[in-house]
Amino acid sequence: MKWTFVLSMYLTILISSKVGEINSCRMLNAINTNISFVGRNEWGARDPKLVEKFSGQIPFVIIHHSYRPAVSFDSAECGKAMRIMQDMHQLTNDWNDIGYSFAICGDGKIYQGRGYNVIGAHAPRYNDKSIGICLIGDWRFELPPEQMLKATKDLIAYSLENGYLSPNYKVLGHRQVRATECPGQRLYEEIATWDHYSKTPSGPSDTNIPPY
Repeated sequence: MKWTFVLSMYLTILISSKVGEINSCRMLNAINTNISFVGRNEWGARDPKLVEKFSGQIPFVIIHHSYRPAVSFDSAECGKAMRIMQDMHQLTNDWNDIGYSFAICGDGKIYQGRGYNVIGAHAPRYNDKSIGICLIGDWRFELPPEQMLKATKDLIAYSLENGYLSPNYKVLGHRQVRATECPGQRLYEEIATWDHYSKTPSGPSDTNIPPY
């Protein structure tokens, strides 16, 4: 009887967590019909090894590109790209989970990574104070397609409107905080024109974190 009760409680908690994830996806779509959101269960994510959270409104958005996998415009291939990145981060790098908070694929959809207010593994010194957004593909020489840029901006706007982002948030490219070409030269030139882009830090040797 005791073990039956324990098992019943475990299953209730497990089912509730999955329903909560699904409901959060539906709520996102209901609030902003311009956003197409793909939850972890939909792209076939493994469970994280550990979830470490941070509190408060988030002061930074860090933009990345994946370089590899390449961009795909098919939703099934986009889900595969997410699994490839999670495999590399979680199995090869031995991280807790896929490193990013969210990813944007060529189908114009937003794919949930670690999500909001979960410490990431994408930007040194900023993992506990940022939303890390990866635009899947190689954006050194060409811009991501319009649907990807729009989805990125829509995600930032949603995050701000719903209180996840600080009103005075700053947008940074990954190369500003680590010695890397990420998010690719062409994409970096693009985000430098966006509202809230910050020139500081100027590169990984600049150890000053902008005030927030």
